[in-house]
Amino acid sequence: MARQPPPSRQQMRIRIAQAAARLMAEDGIQDFALAKRKAARQLGADQMHNLPTNAEIEAELRTHQSLYQGEEQVQRLRVLRRQACVVMRLLGRFNPYLTGSVLAGTAARHSDINLLLFTDSDKDVELFLLNHHIAYERGEKRFRFGDSHRVVPVFHLQHGGPADVEVAVFPTDAIRESPRSPVDGRALPRARLAEVEAMLG
Repeated sequence: MARQPPPSRQQMRIRIAQAAARLMAEDGIQDFALAKRKAARQLGADQMHNLPTNAEIEAELRTHQSLYQGEEQVQRLRVLRRQACVVMRLLGRFNPYLTGSVLAGTAARHSDINLLLFTDSDKDVELFLLNHHIAYERGEKRFRFGDSHRVVPVFHLQHGGPADVEVAVFPTDAIRESPRSPVDGRALPRARLAEVEAMLG
């Protein structure tokens, strides 16, 4: 029996994208870089060359969710967007915006809800959380703006809903300049409370 020829570079690129999408959809991996490296290792591919882009993986993720998680995905997005609305109302004084996979419609089984706040004092946010007895962990996160990066405070909230909530705090004047999306490098899509409510019908 003749041996099958090894897959071409393009075939391997597609297979890595599909495997990475499956890891994100099924195993709770939320980081594109980690998903593609793990997928490449599983497939025995050279991790340093010809890896798929984040946009290619996101396209495969949408396909996977449509084929294998159709109704589950619809219900998941509805639940997470409802939870996002509750938290956005609670944090309304800090100009909240929804972003990330819950807005994009690609939230997987273990995805966080990602919010951006715009206020001149992250200490005010922290004091608000303390006064409202909301459990949180404080950290930092890097966002890309054009050719540079900015590190901002981040609060990881355990709000009691089905998903944890990641809240990144930006200065008020940063509302005019959107950070770059990790998927395609364009302006990060974001939505106000009224827009998220409209998605729920």
